Amino acid sequence: MTAGLQLGVIGSLALSVASSVAIVICNKALISTLGFPFATTLTSWHLMVTYCTLNVAQRLHFFEPKAIDGHTVILFGFLNGTSIGLLNLSLGFNSIGFYQMTKLAIIPFTVLLETIFLNKRFSETIKLSLMVLLLGVGIASVTDLKLNMLGSVLSGLAIVTTCVGQILTNTIQKKLKVSSTQLLYQSAPYQAAILFATGPFVDKLLTNRSVFAHKYTTPVVGFIVLSCLIAVSVNFSTFLVIGTTSPVTYQVLGHLKTCLVLSFGYTLLHDPFTMRNILGILVAIFGMGLYSFFSVRESKKKSTNDALPVSQMQDKETEPLLATKDSSDTKKANGVSHGC
Repeated sequence: MTAGLQLGVIGSLALSVASSVAIVICNKALISTLGFPFATTLTSWHLMVTYCTLNVAQRLHFFEPKAIDGHTVILFGFLNGTSIGLLNLSLGFNSIGFYQMTKLAIIPFTVLLETIFLNKRFSETIKLSLMVLLLGVGIASVTDLKLNMLGSVLSGLAIVTTCVGQILTNTIQKKLKVSSTQLLYQSAPYQAAILFATGPFVDKLLTNRSVFAHKYTTPVVGFIVLSCLIAVSVNFSTFLVIGTTSPVTYQVLGHLKTCLVLSFGYTLLHDPFTMRNILGILVAIFGMGLYSFFSVRESKKKSTNDALPVSQMQDKETEPLLATKDSSDTKKANGVSHGC
């Protein structure tokens, strides 16, 4: 991995963390303090503002749009929009603890899907670091685990659509050679459309209140505008991170955000905080450190194996008759992809 690419990845990770924590704090004030609980409808506004912003940027030639197959974009957009709606429904019909378990389940399910359908291989050290991370986040955030049939079904659907959507985000960018900006520009209208159409219904179902009957005071409108502006950065950085790293890395980053939100909630908003929260956050950060260390180490090892020296290339030309079984085993060992 080149120095420029490393800086780009670090920048995208930093932007994703900063914007996500900022929007959580903004939305917490909007929902809890100002009494605007219509999360799904708000998300549709986020996506519409994101698309409008990208449309202006495209017209000012900040990036060039790239045509993508219409069926692919529509399917991708509706899938991502549906996953957002299902996550909100899962939160509404489940306890907080079960919802947190739903989010935790996304990482192992993503690993399973990539292993089965994309033939990716994850080393034992990567799996161990992910287990430590999930344990820490579970200790810090999971409280009660009350189960119900409808909530369980919604959570299962939310996990599947979220995992598939994030894997597709990574796959489409690499297979079709489109940037995160180009993919977001193409898909944002479809994501916004499905949430705009279903958002008021979902919010009515969850809150028993109508978004159209809400009293829009100046502070409420101001925080909605601020939330939409921050969301542009959130949506852009999400596609950027998944495109430059992997869906699993993005989920690991998401749990870092959870720990930061818990910490900011205690320091800035004076939310209840216990020794269990502190212990869980420390364990999670340790798990993230392990994941980062092993990912970088295996990435360097893979780069070294892929870069075959000229002298070795010449040796292979002059000595073409090698033991078949040994050569085959070596290729298999060097060809293992860890998906990091």
